[in-house]
Amino acid sequence: MIYMESEFKSLRERMIRGAKQGIEISYKNEEHILMQAINAYNETSRSYNLLFERLSEWYGIYFPEIKIQNPKTLAQLTIHMLSKEPDKEEILKIVEDEGKADSIISKAQATIGRKQEGDEAQAIMAFAKMGIEMQNTLDNIGEYIKSASGRILPNTTYLTDERIAAELLAKAGSLERLATMPAGTIQLLGAEKALFKHIKFGSKPPKYGILFKVPQVSNAQKERKGRIARLYATKISIALKADYFTKNFIAESLKANIESSIKRINEKEIKPRKQNSQQWKRPDRNEFRRDYKDGRENSFRGGGRRQGGRHGGRNNSRRN
Repeated sequence: MIYMESEFKSLRERMIRGAKQGIEISYKNEEHILMQAINAYNETSRSYNLLFERLSEWYGIYFPEIKIQNPKTLAQLTIHMLSKEPDKEEILKIVEDEGKADSIISKAQATIGRKQEGDEAQAIMAFAKMGIEMQNTLDNIGEYIKSASGRILPNTTYLTDERIAAELLAKAGSLERLATMPAGTIQLLGAEKALFKHIKFGSKPPKYGILFKVPQVSNAQKERKGRIARLYATKISIALKADYFTKNFIAESLKANIESSIKRINEKEIKPRKQNSQQWKRPDRNEFRRDYKDGRENSFRGGGRRQGGRHGGRNNSRRN
């Protein structure tokens, strides 16, 4: 027993040591940092959009006439307008348009909004400052994603852009796994929910996932989006193998091939869809059970193992 316990203890220590070495080796690759960076960028972007909507509604109580589409500009203008009297020079630095600056000042003088009281301004100014900090954070993360994608996925980044390449990597989990995926799987990365909905409920199958963010796919006609997405997935599959295995830069020839193929797809006439085409539907489970039950009953009636049983005709014939 003492010998077995010592062997078990040494085996456990070797397994822990091997697991630590594996983690250390896998984390040496920069691809894990890039995956975390793109996930952080997307999550921060969603929070930033919500913050901009909330700031627009909040500051609209004090200045309902203002319409600013740039979140950072709105945050800077909110801080300026609530902290001091409107100054044309500072507003001009923020909006970078003299006509807009004059319009903002004239509207601010005749606004129907609420007059700030007490510590109201401090709260909204702190909220606006947080928006500016989030914008600066997004800019810094975006710069890193651009440089890291160019180092890790040069061919894929050249065909798409740095964020699309990083999102494909994050969905796959590793560059090795992404490089060995078939083109059809790459085409549907990011469309897992739509794919499972198609399998479960029989809805239309997805034609693209993350690749919809490629301008040539999103701007194409509806009937051509799927073919162009498939074209991009095929070329990206080749580019990924070059990024992972050979480290050769072949994206220029792939890009030229994509452009010529897209031109050929756009020139081809679109065939009209059939009006009476039936959509695929998931088989009814109850109907399948009824068919299975009827078939089994018919097999018994047709003289299955009951006729050849212990008291069947074959045994009786032998007795006779």
